[in-house]
Amino acid sequence: MEIKTLLQKTLEMGASDLHICANSPPLVRVDGEIKPMDFPALTPEDTRRLIYSLFTEKQRMEFEENKELDFSIHIPNLSRFRINVHYQKGNVEAAVRVVSLKIPTCEELGLPPIVKEFALKSRGLVIITGPTGMGKTTTLASLIDLINSTKRCVIISIEDPIEYVHENKLSVVKQREVRSDTHSFAKALRHVLRQDPDVICIGEMRDLESISIALTAAETGHLVLTTLHTPDAAQTIDRIIDVFPPHQQQEVKVQLAGCLEGIVAQLLLPRSDGKGRVLATEILVATPAVRRVIREHRTDQIPTLIQTGSQFGMQSMDKSLKELYLKGLISYQTAITFARNPEEFKKL
Repeated sequence: MEIKTLLQKTLEMGASDLHICANSPPLVRVDGEIKPMDFPALTPEDTRRLIYSLFTEKQRMEFEENKELDFSIHIPNLSRFRINVHYQKGNVEAAVRVVSLKIPTCEELGLPPIVKEFALKSRGLVIITGPTGMGKTTTLASLIDLINSTKRCVIISIEDPIEYVHENKLSVVKQREVRSDTHSFAKALRHVLRQDPDVICIGEMRDLESISIALTAAETGHLVLTTLHTPDAAQTIDRIIDVFPPHQQQEVKVQLAGCLEGIVAQLLLPRSDGKGRVLATEILVATPAVRRVIREHRTDQIPTLIQTGSQFGMQSMDKSLKELYLKGLISYQTAITFARNPEEFKKL
């Protein structure tokens, strides 16, 4: 068995992920569910051979030194793949994410129109949130492609690793990959403001330093697009504020209230017909009322502001679930499972 065979089969099955694990057949994630492939169990020697066949010599040495490695590859006539290689009980294993060669549009993803408006702003902070595997990177790529297709500007993206590849259209897109083009997220971010960007894309706000630089960049007249692993808008605001030491938090509240433009929280849910997944979204727009509750750190009021802010383009996750259910795109059981307030959802 060769790695190309596994990747080809992964694509044929319509899977989003491939897991190469010792003492198990290869596993794929199809529409959110893990399924075994029709292959024999892999021995530890098999997993090592398959995974090492993907490495360059430099990547092999880096993996053996750090015991962790993230990278991406393009295999001609197949697709792009994002790969995380790691050890598990002494065995070399990998999680492989399929990355489409085509960047989907906002309409194809099912994003509300207000999200396109976020991307076309000249400054501010736009955050895409949600659990792992919910399409945050794809949404980010779609927004970059929209800007690239409609505006003449410089877009600098810092990624670990590069997934979607952007060609210059009206804009210049510079994609910098951690380890290949820069030593770290932190170093890249420290220098990004000297590279004449109009738009800065940060693959993920990981720590205090990356969050601090993102806020400063948004505050000084740049559009900053980024992601965060938080479930909803209110917890996103709390996470940003709480990562700073107490003596800085009041300053951060004012800074965030001034530069935030919007938050998009998203979930990918199984379709009722069993054919793929569909996107559900919570949208927060930074209205004057939202900016006030951020400054005062009264994030418990955010859900109410979202529910009453439909005229600004806001929507709650439960409203999104209701619309998907009424269109027949998801089942009632799926809707009620992911509803933020199941009792209120039943009344809807």
